[in-house]
Amino acid sequence: MALNEFLKTMFVDALFQTLYMTIVPTVVATVLGFMLAIILVVTAPKGLKPNYMVNKVLGVIVNVLRSFPFIILIIALFPITRLITGTSIGETAALVPITIGAAPFIARVIESALNEVEPGLIEAAKSFGATKTQIIFKVMIKEAMPSIATGVTLSSISIIGYTAMAGAVGAGGFGNVAIVYGYQQFDTNIMIYTVVALIILVQLIQGAGNLLYKKLRN
Repeated sequence: MALNEFLKTMFVDALFQTLYMTIVPTVVATVLGFMLAIILVVTAPKGLKPNYMVNKVLGVIVNVLRSFPFIILIIALFPITRLITGTSIGETAALVPITIGAAPFIARVIESALNEVEPGLIEAAKSFGATKTQIIFKVMIKEAMPSIATGVTLSSISIIGYTAMAGAVGAGGFGNVAIVYGYQQFDTNIMIYTVVALIILVQLIQGAGNLLYKKLRN
């Protein structure tokens, strides 16, 4: 396959497919991760509203989902994926397992960031009569935001890896191009191009994450 043809068609399509499978799950998984993390932190033994059963059950669910190798998770979720999207193949179908695979990881990252907030700040907010909601959103999340931004950046980079694995089951993106046109057709050049493209994409995301971290720290 000629280089120009690859760059004009498959490469450009693969780029947009990879971005689509990265941005959408990152946003959705971050929202879900925030919700899970807040519940885990609030219901912890030393949380604002301790609840052993809720914390334990939710913690087990999060840990179970995190323990699944992603390629197995994709296959295991085929019925749910087909129920939601009507198909188990393609970029849109891949959004379901990628989001479900990323949300528990992001939840733990955000939970860890929230737990690192200085207890003295929380006690001070309580002494000023702040409500639990105000403490969560105006103290804990605000103070933890730089660490949360770093965690979400790392998570989005992991999601890029998920998109590559999703390409093995027909989800499109750079992973599919590398497997179908690089590996199966023994085209080393295409393998190199896709790897370089993924490296550049990761560097851009990491750079943006670093800038956001510095801005939130100031």
